[in-house]
Amino acid sequence: MKKGFFITFEGGEGAGKSTQISLLASYLREKHSKEVVCTREPGGTIGAEEIRNLLVKGGQDRWDKLTELLLFSAARRDHLVKKILPTVQSGNIILSDRYADSTIAYQCFGYGFNETVYRQAELLYQLIADDFYPNLTIILDIDVQKGLERSKKRAGNDEQRFEDMDLSFHQNLKDGFLFLSRKYPQRYAVIDANRSIEEIHQDIIIVVRERLGL
Repeated sequence: MKKGFFITFEGGEGAGKSTQISLLASYLREKHSKEVVCTREPGGTIGAEEIRNLLVKGGQDRWDKLTELLLFSAARRDHLVKKILPTVQSGNIILSDRYADSTIAYQCFGYGFNETVYRQAELLYQLIADDFYPNLTIILDIDVQKGLERSKKRAGNDEQRFEDMDLSFHQNLKDGFLFLSRKYPQRYAVIDANRSIEEIHQDIIIVVRERLGL
């Protein structure tokens, strides 16, 4: 079957991922005949959304690092086999608000870099996804304090577990995303998210055109 495209958006809290995904989806729908599916992690399927509720709500000490890693991986596997792979294999485009890179940034860097957890995360990803990776990962890089201020202004948000982590946690995960962008530059594009929505959107369009020809 003709293969589609899998584009993921990453970044710290309040970086504007959902807004930019919506804008890119509209752009792609206007320019191409392919179906464009928008999704998120953790979540995206009924089972994965149930696991999401366990992960993003409750106290900061609700889970230890390994338990979090396993829960995220279980949600990702369900999401992958039921939504992501079928969309790509049918020749369409899927845009995801977070994917496996968030697990590396949050669980392996956020709490302080842990090489053992990092290796475990990579092995778990290979177990659930083999050699399947996004075609493009866009990192929206925002000032940590600015992003948290934006995030906490969102009305009706009861998914505060990670947002309530201390400032050093959020700085660590920012560093984790940038570490990944340096390690795998062929897959990542870092976009300055401290600017206007339209400026960010235009940069994303340029990257998507250049990297994927869309």
